[in-house]
Amino acid sequence: MAKKRVLVGEDDPAIRGALAEFLESLEYDVILATNCAGIRDAFRTSAPDAAVLDYSLPDGTALDLLPQIKQSHPSVPLIVLTGNGTISLAVQAIKEGAEQFLTKPVEMSAIAIVLERALKNQRNFQKQLAGKAREKRESMDPFLGTSSAIREVAEQTERVCLSHCPVLIAGETGAGKGVLAKWVHDHSPRTEEAFVDLNCAGFGRELLETELFGHEAGAFTGAVQRKVGLMEVAQRGTVFLDEIGDMDLQIQPKLLKILEEKRFRRLGDVQERQVDIRLIAASHQDLAELVRQKKFRSDLYFRVSTVVIRVPSLRERLEDIPILARYFFERVAMDLGRLHLTLADQTIEAMTAYAWPGNIRELKNVIERAVLLTDGENIRPKDLHLAFKNELAVDDGPQITFREVQRVHIQKALDAENGNVARAAARLDLTRSTLYNKMKTFGIRTPPPRNNNGAPQAEPTSD
Repeated sequence: MAKKRVLVGEDDPAIRGALAEFLESLEYDVILATNCAGIRDAFRTSAPDAAVLDYSLPDGTALDLLPQIKQSHPSVPLIVLTGNGTISLAVQAIKEGAEQFLTKPVEMSAIAIVLERALKNQRNFQKQLAGKAREKRESMDPFLGTSSAIREVAEQTERVCLSHCPVLIAGETGAGKGVLAKWVHDHSPRTEEAFVDLNCAGFGRELLETELFGHEAGAFTGAVQRKVGLMEVAQRGTVFLDEIGDMDLQIQPKLLKILEEKRFRRLGDVQERQVDIRLIAASHQDLAELVRQKKFRSDLYFRVSTVVIRVPSLRERLEDIPILARYFFERVAMDLGRLHLTLADQTIEAMTAYAWPGNIRELKNVIERAVLLTDGENIRPKDLHLAFKNELAVDDGPQITFREVQRVHIQKALDAENGNVARAAARLDLTRSTLYNKMKTFGIRTPPPRNNNGAPQAEPTSD
């Protein structure tokens, strides 16, 4: 790894030499300057990662340099040393952008600690900027398309994003509920604060409770240290709870208390904590029906459904499929370096004729697979491998229900994987427990394993 480069701006040769020798012993690459002009020149030609500057130099002071350096190199930490430090001078230096203001004589070990901490903060800042840039580059417009269905969602969302009220996003699996939730946060007054998300379907009661609210050390067996829950992490920000319909009934009152009283308690703690979060919830299930079945609390339902936004399925916005397909195709082709590929018109037509039970998520996955595996220069309909087209395509005949779509989709996946539930779950982008629950719901049994000739194998007998 390349050494970090530190500029030492000091006119006293004894101090300058001692600093250079010490910093080189710490594996820093040291650049030396004796005045303001030399420091400016070093920043233009050498791009230092940090600088240790004497306050008083032959042709000026550090206060003359700080605004100029911070304007051209805003992330570079600057440490100022002075022989005659005052509180007012220190305050002024910090205001102008100095990382630290130290009075001579200063211990070398103190400079090492301050420098190491400053460079660590610099790395974190750069990672944060890179993360934001990547997030912006990878983010998707949830309203991509021209259909009246998605335009209605856009208008409704724009009206509620500036408020602080809870939002419930309804829609089928893969329709883009999570993308919409992130967009609401990014365009809300809480945009500078944390956005944390959790899929309630992926956790049992105990694990979900500790993930949301945290726990104290010794709260239960295995809790060897304190854990901060997502509610605290999201303070003043947004919490997105996906598949809230799968939340255990025993946890629901605690979430209701946060929404009504803005208070909660960690597991094993006697102290209540204040929290200020905005809740965005999502579910592919009908929460009102779950309330009738007593699987979801009515008081929590009325609280989380202050505003309900329903994301349409792709079957309800067929005119948007070509736009979405080309959007994903261009991004995936660029990411994979396959810019020579083209998307045939008949391929777009095949996509428009397909029912897309997995909605936008399935569309994106199909295009990624086609771009990755296609040998030619043109993606044709057969390259999409739309295995369930005949069973699921929406035509002029009777409209198939989403329940039937799911049942056929799951059965086909199980058949394709020879009854192996784990592989079928991976193919469907589901957890095994979720797939087992859906199989139970739809009355699907695991097909018997088959041999290489396709004949059913005999069940193993016990001795």
